[in-house]
Amino acid sequence: MFPQTRMRRLRKNANIRALNAEIRLTADDFIYPIFVIEGQNIKNEVSSMPGVYQFSLDRVDEEIERAVNAGIKAIIFFGIPAEKDEVGSGAYAEDGIVQKALRQSRAKYPDLVLMADVCLCEYTSHGHCGLVSNDGTILNDPTLELLAKTAVSYAKAGADVVAPSDMMDGRIGALRQALDKEGLTDVSVMAYSVKYASAFYGPFREAAGDSAPRFGDRKTYQMDPASGARQALAEARLDVEEGCDYIIVKPALAYMDLIALMRANFTQPIVSYNVSGEYAMIKAAALNGWIDEEKTVLEMLTGLKRAGSDLIITYHAVDAALWLKKQG
Repeated sequence: MFPQTRMRRLRKNANIRALNAEIRLTADDFIYPIFVIEGQNIKNEVSSMPGVYQFSLDRVDEEIERAVNAGIKAIIFFGIPAEKDEVGSGAYAEDGIVQKALRQSRAKYPDLVLMADVCLCEYTSHGHCGLVSNDGTILNDPTLELLAKTAVSYAKAGADVVAPSDMMDGRIGALRQALDKEGLTDVSVMAYSVKYASAFYGPFREAAGDSAPRFGDRKTYQMDPASGARQALAEARLDVEEGCDYIIVKPALAYMDLIALMRANFTQPIVSYNVSGEYAMIKAAALNGWIDEEKTVLEMLTGLKRAGSDLIITYHAVDAALWLKKQG
Protein backbone atom coordinates (compact mmCIF):
# COMPACT_ATOMS: atom_id res chain seq x y z
CA MET A 1 0.00 0.00 0.00
CA PHE A 2 0.98 3.63 -0.48
CA PRO A 3 3.37 5.13 0.60
CA GLN A 4 5.49 1.95 0.76
CA THR A 5 4.37 0.90 -2.73
CA ARG A 6 4.87 3.51 -5.44
CA MET A 7 4.18 2.33 -8.99
CA ARG A 8 5.91 5.42 -10.37
CA ARG A 9 9.27 3.87 -9.39
CA LEU A 10 8.84 1.63 -12.44
CA ARG A 11 8.45 4.68 -14.72
CA LYS A 12 11.24 6.88 -13.38
CA ASN A 13 13.09 7.31 -16.67
CA ALA A 14 13.24 5.89 -20.20
CA ASN A 15 15.71 3.12 -19.33
CA ILE A 16 13.71 1.93 -16.33
CA ARG A 17 10.53 1.98 -18.42
CA ALA A 18 12.29 -0.10 -21.07
CA LEU A 19 13.47 -2.62 -18.47
CA ASN A 20 9.91 -3.05 -17.23
CA ALA A 21 8.14 -3.07 -20.60
CA GLU A 22 5.86 -6.09 -20.91
CA ILE A 23 5.20 -5.70 -24.64
CA ARG A 24 8.06 -5.76 -27.16
CA LEU A 25 7.11 -4.55 -30.63
CA THR A 26 9.55 -5.41 -33.43
CA ALA A 27 9.61 -5.63 -37.22
CA ASP A 28 9.36 -9.42 -36.80
CA ASP A 29 5.74 -8.92 -35.74
CA PHE A 30 4.62 -7.41 -39.05
CA ILE A 31 3.21 -8.83 -42.28
CA TYR A 32 3.16 -6.26 -45.08
CA PRO A 33 0.35 -6.32 -47.69
CA ILE A 34 1.35 -5.56 -51.29
CA PHE A 35 -1.05 -5.09 -54.22
CA VAL A 36 0.17 -6.32 -57.60
CA ILE A 37 -1.52 -5.39 -60.86
CA GLU A 38 -1.19 -6.41 -64.49
CA GLY A 39 0.59 -3.92 -66.74
CA GLN A 40 3.93 -2.16 -66.99
CA ASN A 41 5.54 0.73 -65.16
CA ILE A 42 2.58 1.08 -62.81
CA LYS A 43 2.78 2.58 -59.35
CA ASN A 44 -0.71 3.82 -58.60
CA GLU A 45 -1.29 5.43 -55.22
CA VAL A 46 -4.57 4.41 -53.61
CA SER A 47 -6.34 7.73 -53.04
CA SER A 48 -8.07 6.59 -49.84
CA MET A 49 -4.86 5.05 -48.46
CA PRO A 50 -2.01 7.57 -48.80
CA GLY A 51 1.32 5.76 -49.01
CA VAL A 52 -0.21 2.52 -50.35
CA TYR A 53 0.23 1.66 -54.03
CA GLN A 54 -0.69 -0.84 -56.71
CA PHE A 55 2.50 -2.14 -58.37
CA SER A 56 3.08 -3.81 -61.70
CA LEU A 57 5.58 -6.64 -61.65
CA ASP A 58 8.36 -4.50 -63.09
CA ARG A 59 7.94 -2.03 -60.21
CA VAL A 60 7.01 -4.26 -57.26
CA ASP A 61 10.62 -5.09 -56.38
CA GLU A 62 11.08 -1.43 -55.41
CA GLU A 63 8.56 -1.89 -52.61
CA ILE A 64 9.72 -5.34 -51.59
CA GLU A 65 13.29 -4.06 -51.36
CA ARG A 66 12.13 -1.15 -49.20
CA ALA A 67 10.31 -3.56 -46.91
CA VAL A 68 13.24 -5.98 -46.65
CA ASN A 69 15.66 -3.14 -45.90
CA ALA A 70 13.35 -1.98 -43.10
CA GLY A 71 13.50 -5.44 -41.53
CA ILE A 72 10.20 -6.89 -42.73
CA LYS A 73 10.36 -10.68 -43.03
CA ALA A 74 6.90 -11.46 -44.43
CA ILE A 75 4.67 -10.00 -47.14
CA ILE A 76 1.20 -10.97 -48.33
CA PHE A 77 0.17 -10.48 -51.96
CA PHE A 78 -3.22 -9.30 -53.21
CA GLY A 79 -3.79 -9.44 -56.96
CA ILE A 80 -5.60 -7.23 -59.47
CA PRO A 81 -6.18 -9.07 -62.75
CA ALA A 82 -6.46 -7.52 -66.21
CA GLU A 83 -9.91 -9.08 -66.63
CA LYS A 84 -12.60 -10.51 -64.37
CA ASP A 85 -15.23 -13.17 -65.03
CA GLU A 86 -18.12 -14.94 -63.30
CA VAL A 87 -15.93 -17.72 -61.90
CA GLY A 88 -12.85 -15.72 -60.89
CA SER A 89 -10.54 -17.68 -63.16
CA GLY A 90 -7.71 -15.18 -62.71
CA ALA A 91 -7.34 -16.39 -59.13
CA TYR A 92 -6.23 -19.88 -60.10
CA ALA A 93 -4.71 -19.27 -63.55
CA GLU A 94 -1.12 -20.47 -63.82
CA ASP A 95 -0.19 -17.09 -65.30
CA GLY A 96 -2.27 -15.14 -62.79
CA ILE A 97 -0.86 -11.92 -61.40
CA VAL A 98 -0.23 -13.32 -57.90
CA GLN A 99 1.35 -16.49 -59.29
CA LYS A 100 3.75 -14.38 -61.36
CA ALA A 101 4.53 -12.14 -58.38
CA LEU A 102 5.26 -15.19 -56.22
CA ARG A 103 7.62 -16.75 -58.76
CA GLN A 104 9.45 -13.49 -59.30
CA SER A 105 9.78 -12.77 -55.58
CA ARG A 106 10.79 -16.31 -54.66
CA ALA A 107 13.64 -16.17 -57.18
CA LYS A 108 14.92 -12.82 -55.93
CA TYR A 109 14.16 -13.12 -52.20
CA PRO A 110 14.60 -16.79 -51.26
CA ASP A 111 14.44 -16.14 -47.52
CA LEU A 112 11.45 -13.77 -47.51
CA VAL A 113 8.25 -15.33 -46.17
CA LEU A 114 5.75 -15.11 -49.03
CA MET A 115 2.03 -15.24 -48.32
CA ALA A 116 -0.94 -14.99 -50.65
CA ASP A 117 -4.53 -14.05 -49.91
CA VAL A 118 -6.90 -16.73 -51.23
CA CYS A 119 -10.26 -15.35 -52.33
CA LEU A 120 -12.27 -14.85 -55.52
CA CYS A 121 -13.65 -11.35 -54.90
CA GLU A 122 -10.82 -9.52 -56.69
CA TYR A 123 -11.27 -11.79 -59.72
CA THR A 124 -15.05 -12.14 -60.11
CA SER A 125 -17.10 -9.80 -62.27
CA HIS A 126 -19.83 -9.78 -59.60
CA GLY A 127 -17.39 -8.99 -56.75
CA HIS A 128 -18.47 -11.78 -54.42
CA CYS A 129 -16.06 -14.17 -52.70
CA GLY A 130 -17.74 -17.27 -54.12
CA LEU A 131 -19.71 -18.58 -57.06
CA VAL A 132 -23.19 -17.14 -57.54
CA SER A 133 -26.38 -18.98 -58.54
CA ASN A 134 -28.93 -17.65 -61.01
CA ASP A 135 -31.04 -16.31 -58.16
CA GLY A 136 -28.09 -14.45 -56.58
CA THR A 137 -27.30 -16.95 -53.82
CA ILE A 138 -23.62 -17.23 -52.91
CA LEU A 139 -22.81 -20.91 -53.36
CA ASN A 140 -20.69 -22.38 -50.60
CA ASP A 141 -19.73 -25.92 -51.58
CA PRO A 142 -19.01 -25.41 -55.32
CA THR A 143 -16.72 -22.50 -54.34
CA LEU A 144 -14.48 -24.75 -52.22
CA GLU A 145 -13.00 -26.49 -55.23
CA LEU A 146 -11.93 -23.18 -56.79
CA LEU A 147 -10.47 -21.90 -53.53
CA ALA A 148 -8.47 -25.11 -53.12
CA LYS A 149 -7.32 -24.85 -56.73
CA THR A 150 -6.18 -21.27 -56.07
CA ALA A 151 -4.28 -22.24 -52.93
CA VAL A 152 -2.46 -25.08 -54.70
CA SER A 153 -1.57 -22.76 -57.57
CA TYR A 154 -0.11 -20.18 -55.17
CA ALA A 155 1.81 -22.81 -53.25
CA LYS A 156 3.33 -24.23 -56.42
CA ALA A 157 4.33 -20.70 -57.43
CA GLY A 158 6.29 -20.24 -54.19
CA ALA A 159 3.92 -19.24 -51.40
CA ASP A 160 4.97 -20.33 -47.92
CA VAL A 161 1.54 -19.47 -46.53
CA VAL A 162 -1.91 -19.35 -48.14
CA ALA A 163 -4.55 -17.23 -46.42
CA PRO A 164 -8.20 -17.96 -47.29
CA SER A 165 -10.29 -14.87 -46.61
CA ASP A 166 -13.57 -15.89 -48.25
CA MET A 167 -15.40 -17.19 -45.14
CA MET A 168 -17.00 -20.14 -46.93
CA ASP A 169 -17.79 -23.02 -44.57
CA GLY A 170 -15.33 -25.91 -44.87
CA ARG A 171 -12.70 -24.08 -46.86
CA ILE A 172 -9.81 -24.81 -44.49
CA GLY A 173 -10.33 -28.55 -44.76
CA ALA A 174 -10.68 -28.28 -48.55
CA LEU A 175 -7.42 -26.32 -48.84
CA ARG A 176 -5.50 -28.59 -46.48
CA GLN A 177 -6.65 -31.72 -48.25
CA ALA A 178 -5.79 -30.29 -51.68
CA LEU A 179 -2.35 -29.09 -50.58
CA ASP A 180 -1.50 -32.42 -48.97
CA LYS A 181 -2.70 -34.34 -52.02
CA GLU A 182 -0.19 -32.37 -54.12
CA GLY A 183 2.63 -33.06 -51.65
CA LEU A 184 2.59 -29.45 -50.40
CA THR A 185 2.51 -30.49 -46.76
CA ASP A 186 4.93 -27.76 -45.65
CA VAL A 187 2.70 -24.93 -46.89
CA SER A 188 0.82 -23.30 -44.01
CA VAL A 189 -2.82 -22.23 -43.97
CA MET A 190 -3.46 -18.88 -42.30
CA ALA A 191 -7.22 -18.79 -41.79
CA TYR A 192 -9.30 -15.64 -41.67
CA SER A 193 -11.23 -17.41 -38.96
CA VAL A 194 -12.88 -14.45 -37.27
CA LYS A 195 -13.70 -12.07 -40.11
CA TYR A 196 -16.55 -9.62 -39.91
CA ALA A 197 -18.76 -7.92 -42.50
CA SER A 198 -17.20 -4.62 -41.53
CA ALA A 199 -17.50 -0.99 -42.62
CA PHE A 200 -13.75 -0.69 -42.05
CA TYR A 201 -12.94 -2.39 -45.38
CA GLY A 202 -13.99 0.53 -47.61
CA PRO A 203 -10.57 1.73 -48.80
CA PHE A 204 -9.49 -1.84 -49.58
CA ARG A 205 -12.15 -2.01 -52.30
CA GLU A 206 -10.26 0.66 -54.22
CA ALA A 207 -6.84 -0.82 -53.49
CA ALA A 208 -7.95 -4.25 -54.74
CA GLY A 209 -9.29 -2.94 -58.03
CA ASP A 210 -12.93 -2.13 -57.26
CA SER A 211 -13.65 -5.44 -55.56
CA ALA A 212 -16.95 -4.39 -53.99
CA PRO A 213 -19.96 -6.66 -54.67
CA ARG A 214 -22.04 -5.59 -57.68
CA PHE A 215 -25.20 -6.60 -55.82
CA GLY A 216 -26.13 -7.29 -52.24
CA ASP A 217 -23.44 -7.59 -49.60
CA ARG A 218 -21.27 -10.20 -47.88
CA LYS A 219 -23.31 -10.55 -44.72
CA THR A 220 -24.42 -14.12 -45.48
CA TYR A 221 -20.85 -15.38 -45.25
CA GLN A 222 -18.82 -12.85 -43.26
CA MET A 223 -19.63 -12.57 -39.55
CA ASP A 224 -22.12 -10.13 -38.05
CA PRO A 225 -20.36 -7.45 -35.95
CA ALA A 226 -23.09 -7.93 -33.35
CA SER A 227 -22.19 -11.59 -32.88
CA GLY A 228 -20.04 -12.32 -29.88
CA ALA A 229 -17.60 -14.72 -28.34
CA ARG A 230 -19.60 -17.90 -28.98
CA GLN A 231 -19.66 -17.55 -32.77
CA ALA A 232 -16.04 -16.38 -32.87
CA LEU A 233 -14.93 -19.42 -30.88
CA ALA A 234 -17.04 -21.74 -33.03
CA GLU A 235 -15.54 -20.36 -36.26
CA ALA A 236 -11.99 -20.65 -34.96
CA ARG A 237 -12.49 -24.15 -33.54
CA LEU A 238 -13.82 -25.41 -36.85
CA ASP A 239 -10.80 -23.98 -38.66
CA VAL A 240 -8.41 -25.52 -36.15
CA GLU A 241 -10.14 -28.90 -36.47
CA GLU A 242 -9.85 -28.64 -40.26
CA GLY A 243 -6.11 -28.00 -40.04
CA CYS A 244 -5.34 -24.28 -39.99
CA ASP A 245 -1.91 -23.20 -38.76
CA TYR A 246 -2.74 -19.56 -37.92
CA ILE A 247 -5.91 -17.75 -36.81
CA ILE A 248 -6.68 -14.25 -38.12
CA VAL A 249 -9.02 -11.75 -36.45
CA LYS A 250 -10.21 -9.05 -38.87
CA PRO A 251 -10.66 -6.11 -38.35
CA ALA A 252 -8.37 -5.40 -35.42
CA LEU A 253 -9.16 -2.28 -33.39
CA ALA A 254 -12.87 -2.82 -32.78
CA TYR A 255 -12.29 -6.52 -32.09
CA MET A 256 -9.42 -6.54 -29.59
CA ASP A 257 -11.60 -8.44 -27.14
CA LEU A 258 -11.77 -11.27 -29.67
CA ILE A 259 -8.01 -11.18 -30.25
CA ALA A 260 -7.64 -11.74 -26.50
CA LEU A 261 -10.28 -14.48 -26.61
CA MET A 262 -8.45 -16.33 -29.39
CA ARG A 263 -5.16 -16.06 -27.53
CA ALA A 264 -6.73 -17.51 -24.39
CA ASN A 265 -8.30 -20.48 -26.17
CA PHE A 266 -5.90 -21.61 -28.90
CA THR A 267 -2.25 -22.51 -29.22
CA GLN A 268 -2.04 -21.45 -32.87
CA PRO A 269 -0.39 -18.08 -33.57
CA ILE A 270 -2.97 -15.29 -33.50
CA VAL A 271 -2.82 -12.75 -36.31
CA SER A 272 -4.68 -9.44 -36.26
CA TYR A 273 -5.42 -7.62 -39.51
CA ASN A 274 -5.08 -3.86 -39.08
CA VAL A 275 -7.39 -3.12 -42.00
CA SER A 276 -7.61 -0.39 -44.62
CA GLY A 277 -10.18 1.76 -42.85
CA GLU A 278 -8.13 1.77 -39.66
CA TYR A 279 -5.07 2.78 -41.69
CA ALA A 280 -6.97 5.49 -43.58
CA MET A 281 -8.33 7.09 -40.40
CA ILE A 282 -4.88 7.46 -38.88
CA LYS A 283 -3.41 8.72 -42.16
CA ALA A 284 -6.17 11.32 -42.59
CA ALA A 285 -5.83 12.58 -39.03
CA ALA A 286 -2.04 12.73 -39.33
CA LEU A 287 -2.15 14.60 -42.65
CA ASN A 288 -4.46 17.15 -41.03
CA GLY A 289 -2.04 17.60 -38.15
CA TRP A 290 -4.52 16.29 -35.60
CA ILE A 291 -2.35 13.45 -34.30
CA ASP A 292 1.31 12.41 -34.29
CA GLU A 293 1.37 9.58 -36.83
CA GLU A 294 4.45 7.78 -35.53
CA LYS A 295 3.38 7.78 -31.89
CA THR A 296 -0.21 6.85 -32.70
CA VAL A 297 0.71 3.97 -35.00
CA LEU A 298 3.23 2.47 -32.60
CA GLU A 299 0.79 2.80 -29.69
CA MET A 300 -1.93 1.10 -31.72
CA LEU A 301 0.33 -1.77 -32.81
CA THR A 302 1.57 -2.21 -29.25
CA GLY A 303 -2.06 -2.41 -28.14
CA LEU A 304 -2.75 -5.16 -30.68
CA LYS A 305 0.19 -7.14 -29.31
CA ARG A 306 -0.98 -6.56 -25.75
CA ALA A 307 -4.41 -7.90 -26.71
CA GLY A 308 -2.77 -11.16 -27.79
CA SER A 309 -1.59 -10.78 -31.38
CA ASP A 310 1.50 -12.78 -32.28
CA LEU A 311 1.59 -11.20 -35.74
CA ILE A 312 -0.02 -8.12 -37.28
CA ILE A 313 -0.95 -7.61 -40.91
CA THR A 314 -0.64 -3.87 -41.37
CA TYR A 315 -0.16 -1.29 -44.11
CA HIS A 316 1.94 0.64 -41.57
CA ALA A 317 4.51 -2.20 -41.46
CA VAL A 318 7.41 -0.55 -43.29
CA ASP A 319 6.99 2.83 -41.60
CA ALA A 320 6.60 1.20 -38.19
CA ALA A 321 9.70 -0.93 -38.74
CA LEU A 322 11.72 2.15 -39.68
CA TRP A 323 10.45 4.06 -36.66
CA LEU A 324 11.40 1.19 -34.37
CA LYS A 325 14.84 0.97 -35.98
CA LYS A 326 15.31 4.69 -35.37
CA GLN A 327 14.44 4.22 -31.70
CA GLY A 328 17.17 1.56 -31.46
